[in-house]
Amino acid sequence: MEPEQVEAMEAMEPYIEIGKQMGIALAIFVVGWIASKWAHSLVLKVIRKRKVDEALARFLASIVRYLVLAAAVIASLGKVGVETTSLVAMLGTVGLAIGLALQGSLAHFAAGVMILFFRPFTLGDVISAGGHMGVVKDIGLFATTLNTPDNETVIIPNGSVTGGPLVNYTVLGTRRGKVKIGVAYGADMQKVQEVLLAAAKRTELVLADPEPAVAFAGFGASSLDFVVFGWSTAADYLAMLHNMRVSIYDDLNAAGIEIPFNQIVVHNAA
Repeated sequence: MEPEQVEAMEAMEPYIEIGKQMGIALAIFVVGWIASKWAHSLVLKVIRKRKVDEALARFLASIVRYLVLAAAVIASLGKVGVETTSLVAMLGTVGLAIGLALQGSLAHFAAGVMILFFRPFTLGDVISAGGHMGVVKDIGLFATTLNTPDNETVIIPNGSVTGGPLVNYTVLGTRRGKVKIGVAYGADMQKVQEVLLAAAKRTELVLADPEPAVAFAGFGASSLDFVVFGWSTAADYLAMLHNMRVSIYDDLNAAGIEIPFNQIVVHNAA
């Protein structure tokens, strides 16, 4: 080999070495990327077998995935000669600065962790939070997603979910609904209560235990006001209320009990 070729090869050796190191670093990153997805799936599968809440399972699996990915990135950078100790310190400083700038988002993150660990609700529950009511479709680290009865998707920051009153309509399994109804003055109150109670008991989806109930609510401007109470499963709540209103209307008509319009009586002072 000619001396010029030897010199050229020697001059290229540092670049070849750098190329090798970059190739190894890229391979480490690719393997780490694949391993992070594999770890995510494996952790999710293992946790699901233990019948842990789905939202918590997703959260833990995501944490494992990002930890594996972060380790791969640090290893890749170390392979190409980047001082990872300084990098970690720099990332810590940057993280502190970002944390100060995103205090609100971090509060939502902390609230998300509390929701996932204390589980005041789970996926599929019907809740009222942040001024909205709906079925819980997703519990994220920063926000909770609801589907409303009108099929609207509402994304509520977790800080708003935990920062105010939170009502879980599903957790106890049953819900009590009520229907307000007024009958004309002069009606037989005993008969009215019997008709209303019978209507509630025959209503489809109304539970026999606890039993339906009827209460006299007061004297309205144009009617004697009653409230009919009925219990149902959480899933049947809206349908039960509809059925009970129909039963009450039909039974009052069949019994000849008048449901009056609002009336205004005007007296002539002359």
